[in-house]
Amino acid sequence: MAGWARAVRGLLLDVSGVLYDSGGEGGGAPIAGSAEAVRRIKASGLKLRFCTNETQATREKFVKKLQGLGFDISVAEVTAPAPAACRLLKERGLRPHLLVHDDLVPEFAEVDRTNPNCVVIGDAAEKFSYANLNEAFRVLIGLEKPVLISLGKGRYYKETDGLKLDVGAYMKALEYACDVQAEVVGKPAKAFFESALAEMGVPPEQAIMIGDDIVSDVGGAQQCGMRAVQVRTGKYRPSDENHPQVKPDAYVNNLAEAVDMILSQM
Repeated sequence: MAGWARAVRGLLLDVSGVLYDSGGEGGGAPIAGSAEAVRRIKASGLKLRFCTNETQATREKFVKKLQGLGFDISVAEVTAPAPAACRLLKERGLRPHLLVHDDLVPEFAEVDRTNPNCVVIGDAAEKFSYANLNEAFRVLIGLEKPVLISLGKGRYYKETDGLKLDVGAYMKALEYACDVQAEVVGKPAKAFFESALAEMGVPPEQAIMIGDDIVSDVGGAQQCGMRAVQVRTGKYRPSDENHPQVKPDAYVNNLAEAVDMILSQM
């Protein structure tokens, strides 16, 4: 049987591309078997965290959408970039100019945004216009020590109507224009995974990350000492299996298959 599935106490699940594909009038479509797989994980007694780079909505709105799609999930079970960014901003006395989706702005309600001394960028979707990117550029280029904080560095993600450019492409544009290196607070940042592990109370060697992104999910988790499995759903492409740097501990067709293998080892 699959050696990678043994001695597990906790699972970290990516959301978009593993549980569901976003987009469409209903907000997305569940991936076959994923809702039942989540129920089985919870019934097994394994610790569980949903680790997402979702930055198009507050956690509350995001969770409500997933509940509407049939998933047993609560806000307290979600590790997401925006709350981590808010903690960082407050700790360092940073006042952000936000280049994020309108629906995410409420997450920053308690952060001082007057006279910005940094830029926070997330998946702003249609807000990624030339004018808005240029405004963020002007804030950064006008700072003696520019600070760019990115809520992820994904290249693309999948919606029901196909692949979409993710925040990483726009982050790189600002890095290049302003000669600055972004601080990433979402996946694949090590601190992001460490936070999720701490919230579960599980050491990395007893946890498995399941995701569809070869770099952000699999590579990021492995750098933190976890095992990591890539699903062949969501943004997965066959070329991922020939990635020059990142080699998952296993490939599975979907979340349900991964859960079958893990539970069979318990």
